[in-house]
Amino acid sequence: MKNRVVEGTVRLLDILCVVAGVPAAYFLRDFLPVNARGPLVPLSDYWPFLALTLVLWIAATWFFRLYNSFRTRSIWPEIGRIAKALLSMAIIHIAAIFFLRLHEDVSRLFFGTYFAVVFAFIAGNRVVLRRVAHSARRSGHNMKVFAVVGSGDLAHDVVQTVEEHPEWGYLFAGHVLDAQGVGNPKPELVLGTVAQLGQILDDNVIDEVIFAVPRERLSHIEGAFRLCQEQGANARVCLDLFQVGGAHVALGEMDGLPMLAFTRAPTDEVALLLKRAFDMFSSAIAVLLLSPAFVATAIAVKLDSPGPVFFRQTRVGKNGRPFKMLKFRSMHIDAEARLESLRAQNEASGPVFKMKDDPRVTRVGRFIRRTSIDELPQFLNVLTGEMSIVGPRPPVPAEVKQYQRWQRRRLSVKPGITCTWQVSGRSNISFDQWMKLDLEYIDTWSLWQDIQICFRTVPAVLLSRGAH
Repeated sequence: MKNRVVEGTVRLLDILCVVAGVPAAYFLRDFLPVNARGPLVPLSDYWPFLALTLVLWIAATWFFRLYNSFRTRSIWPEIGRIAKALLSMAIIHIAAIFFLRLHEDVSRLFFGTYFAVVFAFIAGNRVVLRRVAHSARRSGHNMKVFAVVGSGDLAHDVVQTVEEHPEWGYLFAGHVLDAQGVGNPKPELVLGTVAQLGQILDDNVIDEVIFAVPRERLSHIEGAFRLCQEQGANARVCLDLFQVGGAHVALGEMDGLPMLAFTRAPTDEVALLLKRAFDMFSSAIAVLLLSPAFVATAIAVKLDSPGPVFFRQTRVGKNGRPFKMLKFRSMHIDAEARLESLRAQNEASGPVFKMKDDPRVTRVGRFIRRTSIDELPQFLNVLTGEMSIVGPRPPVPAEVKQYQRWQRRRLSVKPGITCTWQVSGRSNISFDQWMKLDLEYIDTWSLWQDIQICFRTVPAVLLSRGAH
């Protein structure tokens, strides 16, 4: 997701460059060594020019694919595409001036200055961002972990290419051997065989799987490819394409090696960037406004029973990354030790444990659970980027180990404080229904859907629907 957020940031900065080009060209024009400049119309009269330019820019970015495979693409083809996009926009503007009589007050000098300035702004912005991103990745930030299916020459080329580009920010986890493959990789670089791919994804944090086997072998590993999709791991394949329904497909390259990227997680960079901005803004406001409730709850928890105020529990985040989720402690400190003795009284289906009258819950704990006050510290997890406001609830590692293959795909997005399950009955729905709701949320995700879930969460919490 971090890579998509970066791409979304680039999109927004490019739009700002397009907008800033109007006042910049307007004032720069008077400093150019040109005699026949003539008077300029007021700056406020340029808004129709800017409006058409923004529409053309959005269309040009799609047509010239300016935002595909940002991480592994060379800067020079990218700058070339930017120049082509701006040149095409300029030609359309000229056609609008001559044939539709639009922008007749726009001087030729301003026109040329504007597109030169915007090109300088956007190209300079891309160069600076690229240098910053490369430096961060060389320092170990924003890294992605990948495994390669195959061990022959093609697989070797993939690994070698990635190792020659540390600025891409990829860490090689190891080879997954094809049953009919060739090559002899070092034993410490072998994760297992294709038949063990499901277990490999269970046991390792892997963001992407690259299939680099001979072309004639691709049809024999289609099951492994589908397995990646079921479990939420992004997949890339060299030279060929599997027909996998529901996956987003993006064409990219690694220094000349053609790649097709597949994912069933949300891919709209701008929407994901807005989602993160919404998360940070909403969490900061919530922590500020609810600080009195934080203090009162902390005092009540401390006075009600011995033990810490906060309960820190290891949960499983995006693509299997563990993190410590925060809650106000609602149980006695020996709750974990008493769990097995209560297992027979579990009232929930699947690997989760739910018990309506759980004796481990304290008096204050019953109240803060019923009102969902115990969840408030998770706004801090959102601020640190481990969680989102809306997303599938983060499971504990023991639950994940019992997931069926299709259920693991719920880990392909960042977990959240609230979700469709939260507003659809919570403890009153079965485990399989819960999982299906989460996968439906991932497949149909939009920022508007998140906002709707937030609004639906308020009455669900106030009425304590399904809360144990």
